[in-house]
Amino acid sequence: MIRNILIKSRHYIQDLIAEGEHVHQDFKFQISDAKKIARSISAFANNDGGHLLIGVKDNGKIAGMRSDEEIFMIEQAASMYCRPPQDVKCSVYKVEGKAVLKVDIVPSDNPPVKAPDENGGWRAYYRVNDENILASPLHVKIWQHRRNSCSAVFALTDSEQMLMDYVRSNGSITLQGYMKLAHITKHTAEMSIVNMCNLKALTLRYIDKRCVITMPEDEL
Repeated sequence: MIRNILIKSRHYIQDLIAEGEHVHQDFKFQISDAKKIARSISAFANNDGGHLLIGVKDNGKIAGMRSDEEIFMIEQAASMYCRPPQDVKCSVYKVEGKAVLKVDIVPSDNPPVKAPDENGGWRAYYRVNDENILASPLHVKIWQHRRNSCSAVFALTDSEQMLMDYVRSNGSITLQGYMKLAHITKHTAEMSIVNMCNLKALTLRYIDKRCVITMPEDEL
């Protein structure tokens, strides 16, 4: 569950704010909706983790958190509006006489972590640069099949070899592009991508909010 720790530190928070918002950091002026903040927790948990700074405006100006009610809403968001529930850590820092709440979110061991969308449906979110976006259906399939993946050597089919060769030469391709390239069905293409991503032969990346298949970073 959430742990509330009072720490007096000025430069630490100011140094974080100076970084601006990015893939691992988001500013929140205030929290008024636990379901909405659950989407941020989902996005960080489904990526590489990160933290929220509550009481900081988008321009980096420190406004201060309003009350302990915001900590309660964080607890609600993590335990009631995230599936599965997430364990986050809250720390309160005193900066310029104002309280800033730092909420640390670790990567989930069991993605996808879902949160309610505006219509009440449970959706998986993902952190891309400084935004929370809906995770692509392909990314969700990869997470769902991850438990069944293994590191065994396997033989590529002709279409999978075609995909590897294309990505090595061109950098990336979309799911639809792969379907057209190899003249295969969506289901066949998805299963190939899921298996190859779980074996770390390929990976997904979001470019201009579009999900593409590419090589892992250590092979680029």
